[in-house]
Amino acid sequence: MKGNVTHTLFAVLLIGLYSCKEDKYAEALSPEESIATFNIHEYFEVKLFAAEPHIQDPVNLVFDEKGIAYAVEMPDYPYKPEEGKGKGVIKKLEDTDGDGVIDASTVYAEGLADATNLMPWKGGLLVTAAPHIYYLKDDDGDGVADSKTSVFTGFFENNSEAQITNLRLGIDNWIYAANNGQRSDVTFKDAPGEGPLQLRGADFRFRLDKGLFEKESGTAQFGQTFDDWGNKFFTQNTLHIQQTVIPNRYLERHGHLSSNSVNQNISDHELEMFQITPPPYWRAERTRRRNIQYQEQELNRVEYAEDHFTGASGGTVYDGGDFPEGFNGNIFTGEVAGNLVHRDVLAEDKESPTLIAKRASEELDKEFLASTDPWFRPVGFTVGPDGALFLVDFYRQHIETPVSIPDDLKEEMDFMHGMDRGRIYRIVPKSGVSETKVQDFSSLDSKTLVSHLAHKNGWWRTTAQRIILENPKAEYIPLLKDLLSNENPNAQLHALYLLESMGALEQGMVEEALESDNYGVRKNALMLAENFPKLKEKIAEKINDESPIVSLQAILSLGNYEDDFTINQLAKALIEKGENKWFRLGILSSNAGSGEAILKVLDEKYNFSGTEISWKEDYLKEVNHILEGKGIRAKAE
Repeated sequence: MKGNVTHTLFAVLLIGLYSCKEDKYAEALSPEESIATFNIHEYFEVKLFAAEPHIQDPVNLVFDEKGIAYAVEMPDYPYKPEEGKGKGVIKKLEDTDGDGVIDASTVYAEGLADATNLMPWKGGLLVTAAPHIYYLKDDDGDGVADSKTSVFTGFFENNSEAQITNLRLGIDNWIYAANNGQRSDVTFKDAPGEGPLQLRGADFRFRLDKGLFEKESGTAQFGQTFDDWGNKFFTQNTLHIQQTVIPNRYLERHGHLSSNSVNQNISDHELEMFQITPPPYWRAERTRRRNIQYQEQELNRVEYAEDHFTGASGGTVYDGGDFPEGFNGNIFTGEVAGNLVHRDVLAEDKESPTLIAKRASEELDKEFLASTDPWFRPVGFTVGPDGALFLVDFYRQHIETPVSIPDDLKEEMDFMHGMDRGRIYRIVPKSGVSETKVQDFSSLDSKTLVSHLAHKNGWWRTTAQRIILENPKAEYIPLLKDLLSNENPNAQLHALYLLESMGALEQGMVEEALESDNYGVRKNALMLAENFPKLKEKIAEKINDESPIVSLQAILSLGNYEDDFTINQLAKALIEKGENKWFRLGILSSNAGSGEAILKVLDEKYNFSGTEISWKEDYLKEVNHILEGKGIRAKAE
């Protein structure tokens, strides 16, 4: 099998024989030449959208409510810029002749340090640029930002590969950001009296429409994405796809869990990938040296220079609605070290409240897209208004933190070589994508705007959601209520959450959603049901839902209560589902599921202490830890 130890070490030894510097590192190709090196799925083709000189060092692309494209350039990478001397640029990209290729650009903002990500908001842009999340706006319409406000500050800023990034508007109206679990003390300009929010081992989320901000589960690096039902997935170098199983707000209800780690590697194919470029000289040589060192130290460890994920980046759910059947809902992830794009097909795990990421049947021994151009650096993706999947290519000769490369190898490397280049591509099916021109969402009449919440393209749905969220109007409410009967479950969820945001959600609406045929609607309806105490018994009924994801959410939602009914329901759930660590953790996260009262019920009804159960000791150990944390003498035995 390609990628085994013998093959890898032999390959790197051969590469090590090269003596000429020009043989070690290839030079850049033109955009057309680079596209010619792409080996892509037979249903698709790649078209150029933007390239130098109009774009350089791109790391993110977004489209605002008018369909205008904005990109972030990060020329400082991989070095930390001097204070006040950041070179980061945000560009407005224009296609003046309508041929689908950018032929003009305007510098919207410049002088930004470590700017990595954008999200349109209220006619401007939210920008992650550690230690800040800024809000930039063009007030006079000349295409250049006139104002810059630090909305949040205090984020970790000492490593450009582990900073605040990946702004995503969730179906629940919260804006999510990846924090890589870094320690930060975050303050909000509109809540100066609240003191800093201490982030550690967590990501971040906030609502500007409600003035809220808090920790969120996950340690996303560069790549954070959500499916239609709010399931969160993220990318982290070698682990190309993980899922956060339990939201942070449940984990911190009593604050005494021994661990808040809820990241699950959901890949069924682990680290294996299929690149068609050889590893660069420095990586092959560094790997050769490290493996010799491991052998000399008699360590049971092997490092791989190729065919294993090491630079996974930008995982994104495709929800554009224009790809062939079977592709909607897939996650596309770049691999900057392997010069490829990997595709995962998501499937429900019938035994556990997680999803499983599988290779497509036609990609069991190859990737969705792989290039022989070693400069190809797919750092991120965006689903566009037209339904295409836009691919952001940083396009550099080297992409690695210099501190991790031996000094003698660095002498032959120019980490800034290629900083005058960059490409953005459109991945489209050969059958084509939508040619519908985007109108300015902010000027649409209410009926048309709300109708876009049922659009097949997730960009249209999310943009309509955002415009409604930014400027809520009473006239939206009857239209949103009508949308609840739409056959599209995406539209139903948007309507439910937007009604909730405007204080117009009714108990009956949630009850009906709890009986949906769609598991994603049922899952989210349970979270909304937390606002209606009279639905407590309805929540409890869903513990027996056929979907493990819905069942876990019912346990989490019911855990907000602490009465005898709740304790009895959670005790029953523990006996039936406690073998699975996620159900067990969901129960333990609540006061009702981790106190002395539930221990009494477990013994009286189920003879828990006298029963041989493989996971019983793990549960009791955690209960003891929680009780001790609360200052209660532990009695769990």
